[in-house]
Parts: sequence; C-alpha cells; structure tokens
Amino acid sequence: MEIGENWHKWKEILGNDVGLGEKMGLDEETINNAAYHLGNFFANNFDPANKEQRLMKELWDEANEDERKSMAAVMTRLAHKASNH
Repeated sequence: MEIGENWHKWKEILGNDVGLGEKMGLDEETINNAAYHLGNFFANNFDPANKEQRLMKELWDEANEDERKSMAAVMTRLAHKASNH
C-alpha cells in the first residue's frame, strides 16, 4: 500500500517528521513554514490519492496565502498529535 492511499499513515509520518524537526531545534514557525511550502508542492504536483487528500487540495486551492499558512499550521499540529498516540 502506498502512503498516499492511507490518511492515518500519512498523518503519522508527517507527525513523526514534525517531532524530528522539534528534536533538531526547529521552532514552530520554521516547521509551519516548511509545511506551507510542502503543501504548495503537493497541491501543484500530485493528484490526491484519497478523499481526505482531495478535500485538502480543494481547500488549499480555494485559500489565499494567509489561509494556506493557517491550514499548514493546523495540519502540523494535527499530525503531531496523531503521532504521539
């Protein structure tokens, strides 16, 4: 199974990466900025593999830059929380 096909696995991997960034000393703003750039990359280069990713892409495409930054920050918190359980 590809990672993109499993929403929960994708959140866990992203959460682990957020935790690794924190261990490396990256602050929340830096992590959120990286998530924002990653979100742009995925939105511009990949077709969503599941309904959750499709929803995220539709929201991302509709959002302005500030809203996208907020979405990225919320997604990193959600993923980090998921990886700690």
